[in-house]
Amino acid sequence: MRLNRSVVELVVILDGERLTRQGLMAVTLQRARCELSRDAVKRVLASRRWVERCVQSGDVVYGVTTGFGRLADRRIAPEDTGDLQVNLIRSHASGVGAALPVEVVRTMLALRANALAKGVSGIRLETLRLLIDMLNRGVHPVVPSQGSLGASGDLAPLAHMALVVMGEGEAEYQGAILSGREALRRAGLTPVKLAAKEGLALINGTQMMTAVGVIALTEAERVGLAADAAAVLTLEALRGVVSAFDADLLAVRPHPELQEVAARLRRWLSGSRRVTRQGEIRVQDAYSLRCIPQIHGASWQAWGYARERIEAELNAATDNPIVLADGRILSGGQFHGQPIAIAMDVLKLAAAEWASVSERRVERLVNPHLSGLPPFLARRPGLESGLMIAQYTAASLVSENKVLAHPASVDSIPSSAGQEDHVSMGAAAARQAREVVSNAAKVVAIEMICASQALAFQEAEGNVGPFARTCLEHVRAHAPVLTADAPLGGAIEALAADVLAGCGPWIGAVPSADNP
Repeated sequence: MRLNRSVVELVVILDGERLTRQGLMAVTLQRARCELSRDAVKRVLASRRWVERCVQSGDVVYGVTTGFGRLADRRIAPEDTGDLQVNLIRSHASGVGAALPVEVVRTMLALRANALAKGVSGIRLETLRLLIDMLNRGVHPVVPSQGSLGASGDLAPLAHMALVVMGEGEAEYQGAILSGREALRRAGLTPVKLAAKEGLALINGTQMMTAVGVIALTEAERVGLAADAAAVLTLEALRGVVSAFDADLLAVRPHPELQEVAARLRRWLSGSRRVTRQGEIRVQDAYSLRCIPQIHGASWQAWGYARERIEAELNAATDNPIVLADGRILSGGQFHGQPIAIAMDVLKLAAAEWASVSERRVERLVNPHLSGLPPFLARRPGLESGLMIAQYTAASLVSENKVLAHPASVDSIPSSAGQEDHVSMGAAAARQAREVVSNAAKVVAIEMICASQALAFQEAEGNVGPFARTCLEHVRAHAPVLTADAPLGGAIEALAADVLAGCGPWIGAVPSADNP
């Protein structure tokens, strides 16, 4: 990624080798401009020449001179290879459901262009350039969210994307939904007529599940940091026993993520006159407080696994067949989404657990038998219900997450007359992961609001540490301290949106080393 200083714009270079999550998110959210590297152009031209030689010589190559799936034994005449690709896109554009958000579609476009830039897919340079031009000029295909099995790639969603390349389908452009042809025209672009291999090159891949997955991964990182911060506020409110976070104590269990969470807690609680030591008020806390490093740390371990798999996939060729540099065009299973499907199921578990233990801390804050504070943190209990239903909402979201966290990757339904007899369901796993992350953000927001109210009841704000004081200011900008019953849904949603967007003092506050 580079900064074009003459026009002050971000430019992300696509070469199929070095795309980072940071660069991809710049394209997705900051509308950074994409460009092909010179080496990528050379590789794309070279792979295209091998495809054209294959067609001319009449070699038997899957999807180039044959049909698709179970129809792979049907030979295609050289003069029909272009029509084969057009028919492929039209027939495979059979997705249903709500359209994917624009940020997901932008990510799909960038990922597909980067995969094609590896130069192993046999696409023409003009077709790849149109894909990049659509991204740079804001032509966003309307892509249904349902219909992918996640093996043979995300065929249906990517086919809807490819329709617009052909001047068909629908696209969003400058806020309006238009026909694909009209959207391209308004953007000053011309559709292409697909040639041999190009339909497969556009739709055989994992770009939908990876697009949703990389956004879910980024949002989950923010939720995880917010969960750590929410735990700090609850520890302040309930006068938590910080002896459980002692560095020497935790060193006897060598999980790095556990140590990192504990270091964050020690740093973020530094300067607090609220937290206690073992035996000052109580010997030890309940698990939801005492085991924050272990529980949150395990979620960070799971998040780290998902990050490794997603970041590897950003620069993966997931096409079939693959055009190798020596001219061999080989069929394989690079499109199979199982690596991403399992990673997304693991991410679901990580986010679900952040939410689950957060809800247990909410219960401790509003339950007078556990907190010693007024019931539900109401000013006039009985006449007022206070934060009673906020805990209900948290419990509802946690329960919903338990259903969504069921692994999609263990399911499979054979397709294409048994030829494609094991599929990954990776797209479903990714969509579910993002939903779990969104639910978790709301639960964490509820914990922050409840902890803020508990501290206000005790008039304890002056005794909390500097980090907690900054967090309270941020929380109360969305959810002022309650002096009477009031609707809370809007405040919860607004604070959760902040969490997902990466806004809050907990972002960027991660210590590089232990600094209690």
